[in-house]
Amino acid sequence: MKNKILVIAVHPDDETLGCGGTLLKHKANGDEIHWLICTTIDKNHNYYETREKEIDEVSKLYNFDSVHNLRLKTMQVDEYSMSELVGKISQVINEVKPNIIYLPFKGDVHSDHRKIFEASYSCTKSFRYPFVKKIYMIETLSETEFAPSTKEDSFIPNVFVDISEYFDKKIEIMKVFQSEIAEHPFPRSERNLRALATLRGATCGYEYAESFVLLKEIL
Repeated sequence: MKNKILVIAVHPDDETLGCGGTLLKHKANGDEIHWLICTTIDKNHNYYETREKEIDEVSKLYNFDSVHNLRLKTMQVDEYSMSELVGKISQVINEVKPNIIYLPFKGDVHSDHRKIFEASYSCTKSFRYPFVKKIYMIETLSETEFAPSTKEDSFIPNVFVDISEYFDKKIEIMKVFQSEIAEHPFPRSERNLRALATLRGATCGYEYAESFVLLKEIL
């Protein structure tokens, strides 16, 4: 049976940082992949038109089956009520009806990520969303590794996906977001993306891998 995948990206580029190789692998395996972007920069921002073009190009590179954009105010998600966030996300989840969902990590340092995780996870209750069978949290460079180093806030992966065949394309896609990537030691550098994928690959015996925290699986 083919899967229907929904990745919930708080900011455009989170999907690529956290699970870009895995999304490409899903697509190559014949699965549907769907992209929910939660935030956008202000229309008056100098980079707005460029960012819209980047999103369009990235959508084509992944060949997403659908793209949804809530257009919440970036870096201001905490200004929205939880009920409003849940309502907006629930509408997309009910439209796509994914059986696999990728969410931001609940302990990410960015408040946008934490709020979207909380709202999204509220939209996975089995009695309301019976089609959701598997839920993962993703690892997002510049957010996840800066979470407090406490047991409850640490990213401890328990699922690893071999992305060796797709890593180069992941880097190609990430480079589309020109303003979001820079030279080392900037967290979102090609060198650091490669280093993290190498580390995760070494953990599971492959050249490159992405890692996740499995929150729930219904068989």
